[in-house]
Amino acid sequence: MAQARKIIARKLAPVIATPRAVTALVLREMSSTYGRSPGGYLWAILEPAAGVALLTVIFSIGFRAPPLGTSFPLFYAAGVLPFLMFNDISQKMGQTIQFSRQLLKYPRVTFLDALLARLLLNGFVQLLVTLLVLFFILHVMDARASLNEGRIALAYALVLALAAGVGTLNSFLTLAYPVWATIWAIVTRPLFIVSGIFFLFESVPTPYADILWFNPLVHVIGMMRDGFYPYYAPDYVSPAYVLAVAAGCFIAGMFLLWRHHRDILVK
Repeated sequence: MAQARKIIARKLAPVIATPRAVTALVLREMSSTYGRSPGGYLWAILEPAAGVALLTVIFSIGFRAPPLGTSFPLFYAAGVLPFLMFNDISQKMGQTIQFSRQLLKYPRVTFLDALLARLLLNGFVQLLVTLLVLFFILHVMDARASLNEGRIALAYALVLALAAGVGTLNSFLTLAYPVWATIWAIVTRPLFIVSGIFFLFESVPTPYADILWFNPLVHVIGMMRDGFYPYYAPDYVSPAYVLAVAAGCFIAGMFLLWRHHRDILVK
């Protein structure tokens, strides 16, 4: 019996260790990323709120109404919030291995634990920020909207999957080629302009629309706006395409990390 218990305990050890490792990594992330004071979390809320406010002020001066509805803040929030979620999670997941380099020397802590901890914490923070900003726009600013919770939930599921996939691949690329972090920061800046935050995809003429379609964030933002405007029907949106991009990046990143992360870490 004693021998059987030892065998069972040995078999269950990795299963039990993973939740503990992820929890410990999440707590460490909370302390280091957002700080021990409320200031770090306050900035996480102010950044998207300030972005929405700035876009509202700029475009309300030149236009009488947004492309959809009558509320500038709601229209731009539906684009800015998912974009910032993708950008924040994919960037922070890309720095995971370097940030947890010392902890990964322990056999009970794996790179998957570190990636999962960053995804859980930053995903939760971004979802909380979204709820607070949208609550303010809908209830304090009294923006009228007929919400389709299913569409909004699907949009956030897609952006989380996409951020996790791209972040996993970035984690390897940043580990193998440190200059990739700078390259990615430069590459993602134009995405803010070409992801449909300021405009509707349907307003883009061909052949540019055909090229823009391959940007998965265009599909995410289109799905998000579909959840706020019941009369808006974005036929171009393809959740299958977004999931395919996310899965491809995730599988490639996991395979490359599994094959090479130990060798790169000992250099």
